[in-house]
Amino acid sequence: MELRMKIAAGILAAVSIISGCANNNAPAATTSAAPAPAETTAEEETAPARAVGEMRDMTTQQIVEDMGVGINLGNTFEATGSNSDTVSGFERSWGSPLVTKELIEGYAKAGFGVLRVPVAWSNLMAEDYTISPELLARVDEVMGWAVDSGMYVIMNIHWDGGWWEKFPTEKEECMKKYTRIWEQLSDYYGNYGDKLMFESLNEEGGWQSVWNRYSGTAGEEKEQSFGLLNEINQKFVDIVRASGGNNAKRHLLIAGYNTDFDLTCDDLFVMPSDPEGRCAVSMHYYTPSTFCILEKDADWGKAKPTWGTKRDVREMEMYMDKVKEHFTDKGVPVIIGEYGCVAVKNKTKDQIRLFNLLATEEMISRKICPVLWDTTGVFYDRYLYVLKDEEFQKGLDRIRAGESLKDELLAQAAEALEDKPAETENAA
Repeated sequence: MELRMKIAAGILAAVSIISGCANNNAPAATTSAAPAPAETTAEEETAPARAVGEMRDMTTQQIVEDMGVGINLGNTFEATGSNSDTVSGFERSWGSPLVTKELIEGYAKAGFGVLRVPVAWSNLMAEDYTISPELLARVDEVMGWAVDSGMYVIMNIHWDGGWWEKFPTEKEECMKKYTRIWEQLSDYYGNYGDKLMFESLNEEGGWQSVWNRYSGTAGEEKEQSFGLLNEINQKFVDIVRASGGNNAKRHLLIAGYNTDFDLTCDDLFVMPSDPEGRCAVSMHYYTPSTFCILEKDADWGKAKPTWGTKRDVREMEMYMDKVKEHFTDKGVPVIIGEYGCVAVKNKTKDQIRLFNLLATEEMISRKICPVLWDTTGVFYDRYLYVLKDEEFQKGLDRIRAGESLKDELLAQAAEALEDKPAETENAA
C-alpha cells in the first residue's frame, strides 16, 4: 500500500482487511519454519508441458492499456503463518475458499482484464530455496484458468515471511534466495505468452532500518536504501532475460520504492536497464490511509468515514498527475498494482463506490492500469462469482466503455456530504 512510513507499523498491526498486502493479521512466520517439500525427481521438477504462448508485437504501454481494469486475488497464495504443510492449507488459511475455475472465470465475466496473483513462495520451500513442485503446479493451474478466460496475469513475490527486512544486513544470502526464486519461476512459467507479467516484488522495497523518510536525513542512508532496491530490481530483469525463450521479451513490472507515489517519483528511484525496453513501474494507492484502510481510530490517525470534498478530489488528481508526468509521459508505463477503499465496515456503500470508481476513472483516463485490491468478502463474492455491489459493477462497465462518470460522481459526493447519514452500512 502507499502508506507513510511513519505510520506503517501501526497500520500493519491494526488493519486486517488488507492483510494480504503486508501480512497484517497473520501469525509471524519465518523462513526456517516453512516445511520443506519432499524429495522430487528431475521429472517432477520440470515445468509442465504447456504449449509455448504467443509474444505479440506490442509495447508494454499497449499491454498496460489492453489490461483495462484489474483485481487482486488477495489473502490467498500470499497467506503466511499457517501451521499447514500443504498448498491448500495455506491457500485457505486467511479465509479464502479453494480457488476454482468458476471463481476465476467470474472475474473475467465481471470485465476484469488482469488478475494479480500475490504469492508467498517461502511457505513451501526447502532449505536450499527449492520451491515445492505442488505450489508451483497449483499457481500454474490458477494462472492458466485466468489466461484461458482471456485475462492477463501479474505474478509476484509477496511479503513472504519477513526475509526482505534482512536485505541490508544479510544481503548476500537474501540475494541468493531472491535469485533462486526467480530462476525457478522464470523456468517453470517461461512458456506463458505475453498474457503473463512477472512483478519483481511487492511493497517491501525500502528499509526503515537504513533510512526513514521522517528522520530529516537525505544523505547516504537514503541513497543506500534506494540503491538496494534499484539493485534488486536490476537483478530481477537480468535473471528473467537470461532465462531465454519467451522470457527474453516478457513484459516486466518493477516495484517502486515501497510502491509509494512520492518516493517512487524521487530521482533516486531508477528503473532498471532492460535491453528489450519492456518494463512498467508499479505503485499502490490507498490515499488518504485514514479513509482507505481504517475502520476505527488508531494511535496514528482518526478513521475517516467520508470522502469526496473538493480538497479530497484535488489530492487524488494531484497524485495521478504526478505519476503520469514522472513516468507515463516519459515513456514508462504505470500499473497501480493495488488501490481502493478497502476498509468497509465504517462507511456506506455509496462512499466506498465513489472513491473506487473515481480512482479507477482517474487512472484509466491517464492510460494507467488500475488493479483493485480485494480479499474474500469485500468486493467480489468468491462463492457466487460476481461483484457484490451491482452499482459498482455498472460503474466499472461504463468506465471500461469509455464513459466519464466524474461529474456524476462528484455531484453525488457533494449531496452526500451535505446530508450526513444517520448510520453506515457494512458493504461486506
